Amino acid sequence: MKNSRPVYSTETGRLCSGCGRAENACQCKKNKQAKVNLQGDGIIRVSRETKGRKGKGVTLISGFQGSEDELKTLGKKLKQLCGTGGTVKNGVIEIQGDVRNKIVEVLKEEGQQVKLAGR
Repeated sequence: MKNSRPVYSTETGRLCSGCGRAENACQCKKNKQAKVNLQGDGIIRVSRETKGRKGKGVTLISGFQGSEDELKTLGKKLKQLCGTGGTVKNGVIEIQGDVRNKIVEVLKEEGQQVKLAGR
């Protein structure tokens, strides 16, 4: 098995698949968080997309500047306010349904610079 590598250690727990270190000492995650911090121009863009979702629309929120944890916290708050499900993937928050106007209002109240993107 030439391409095998350990994924768990009894001493440290789960190991990162990228760098092979313990997950709490992983260097890969720190790099991913830094990338999220560098994205965007300070304007949060809210758009709607149906592509690849069998016609079901989702609201996408992108351009957020902050850490991965802050992004997840914001995603959870927006899902609760809209009363829908959603997820956070690759620095973009996806909220089920077309709730663009509600999200724009909430983010503007928080003092964020927000734009509606797309149609």
